[in-house]
Amino acid sequence: MIILFDLDGTLIDSTEAILESFHNSFDVHKHMHSSDDAIKALIGHPLDVMYRELGVDEELIMDFVATYKEHYRKISTQKTILLENAKEAVNEAYEFASLGIVTTKTGKYSQVLMEYFELMDKFDVLIGREDVKKPKPDAEPILKALQSFDTNDKDVWMIGDTKMDLISAKNAGVKSIGVLSGYDTKDSLKPHSDIILSDSLEAVLYLKSLYTSHS
Repeated sequence: MIILFDLDGTLIDSTEAILESFHNSFDVHKHMHSSDDAIKALIGHPLDVMYRELGVDEELIMDFVATYKEHYRKISTQKTILLENAKEAVNEAYEFASLGIVTTKTGKYSQVLMEYFELMDKFDVLIGREDVKKPKPDAEPILKALQSFDTNDKDVWMIGDTKMDLISAKNAGVKSIGVLSGYDTKDSLKPHSDIILSDSLEAVLYLKSLYTSHS
């Protein structure tokens, strides 16, 4: 079995770091601040899409993104936490599956975070925003991750907290589980996956029960 995890809202909570980095970029570029709720509603989308939706002029978006990344890099480990049960979920999954991470975050910073949490060694691959032309909900990030595995006769599952994760899985032809530990609601996830569970550990234990019943 191959299990691919999203990061924000699935394994980690970096809401504080994300909000602070957005507000810092608005300060630096003297732009009207968006509300925290407006920013949080867009988490899971690439940064350029988020800034576009928040009303930043097209020709300035990449300047805002660069400012965001510079600040985020400095504060990410201090202002990011593992979600409850996330460490247990990864350790449990590692016992019976090959693991990968597929995120819309910058992969370089995501790897630093997962090394900080002493979990990176459990994953065979981490696909971040800079690794693909088309991020989630496109299939490309998942298909790129699967190039690192022997997928013959293996079930592939994507675990994520937003419909972007689940649509990406559907587009890539893999199975998915939505989790309620992050940014989307049960109602927004339900149209895109038959399985909606509370968090990543519950998702992993569900998959373990499938795996053990078939092995």
